Amino acid sequence: MSRSARGASDAPALPVPDAEISAFVARVAEKGRELYRDLPWRRTRDPYAILVSEVMLQQTRVSRVAPAFERWMLEFPTLDALAAAPLPVVLEAWQGLGYNRRAVSLKRAAEQVVATGRGELPDEEAALRELPGVGAATAAGIVAFAFGRPAVYLETNVRAVVLHELLGEESDVPDREVRALVSAAMEEATRQGVSARDWYWALLDYGAHLKRTLPNPSRRSRHHTRQSRFEGSRRQQRARLLRAVLAAPGRRTEEYAADLAAAQREAGHEATSEGEVLGILEELADEGFLARDGELWRIA
Repeated sequence: MSRSARGASDAPALPVPDAEISAFVARVAEKGRELYRDLPWRRTRDPYAILVSEVMLQQTRVSRVAPAFERWMLEFPTLDALAAAPLPVVLEAWQGLGYNRRAVSLKRAAEQVVATGRGELPDEEAALRELPGVGAATAAGIVAFAFGRPAVYLETNVRAVVLHELLGEESDVPDREVRALVSAAMEEATRQGVSARDWYWALLDYGAHLKRTLPNPSRRSRHHTRQSRFEGSRRQQRARLLRAVLAAPGRRTEEYAADLAAAQREAGHEATSEGEVLGILEELADEGFLARDGELWRIA
C-alpha cells in the first residue's frame, strides 16, 4: 500500500513512488554526512536555544547568525533572562540581524512562557505555535532538534532539496505537495534509523550546498518570492530610525528626520521628508518598538 493511501483522506497523492522516497532518504543522508556543518545550535538540545536559532535563521544567512547566536546566548542564556531584559537591551543585541520584530517576538514568547510558571518551552507543536512569532516551521524545528521527535519541518533549504531531487521537471509546485513529500521522507528516515535531528541537518546542509552550486531550485516553488532591495527602501529607513532612537532616545521627530536625511544624502539617496519620518516612527510605535512622551521618542 502506498503512503498516500495510508495517510489522511485530504492528503495529496505523492507524485513519486515509495521506492523513490526510500532511495532519496538514503542518498540525502549520505550527502548530509559529507556536507555536515558544525554550527553552535547543533551542540545543544536546549529548546530555548533552538528557538533562538530558528528565529534568527529566518531570512538571515548562517554566517551572520552564528556569531550573533553565541553573543545572544551569553547575554540571555535562559527564557527567564530574556523575559526580564528591557526591550532596548534586547533590540540592541539584535542589531545586525534585520527584521527587528523577530527580537520583539522572541522576548514576548519568553515573557509568555515565564508567565505560565512553566519556565520551559512546551514540547508539542500546537502549543509552541501559540507563542508570538512561532509558526509551523519554527515549531517543527523545535520538536525535531530539541525534543528529537519526527516533525514536518519545511523551510527554504528543505524545499530546495525536495524540488531538486524529487520534482526536477516540475514548476509552480505548491507547498502542499512539498509538505507531503517531507512528511513521507521523515517517516522513511525513521524506518531507516535516521534521527529527526540528523535527517533535517542533512536536508539543510545539502540544500545550502545546492543553492551555492546551482540556480536556486526554490524558484520552481509556487511560493517563492525574491527579497526586495534593502538599500534605499522603507525597510532601511525603519532600521535606521530604530537604531537612531536606540542610540539617542528622547529626541524630537525633526531631529531624527534631519539625521536620516543627512545619511541618505551622503549615500546618494533622496531624503525622506519629516512627515514620512513621523509616519515611520508612529508605525514603529504601533508595532510595539517605540513609545512617545509628548514630542519625544524612546524605545517602548
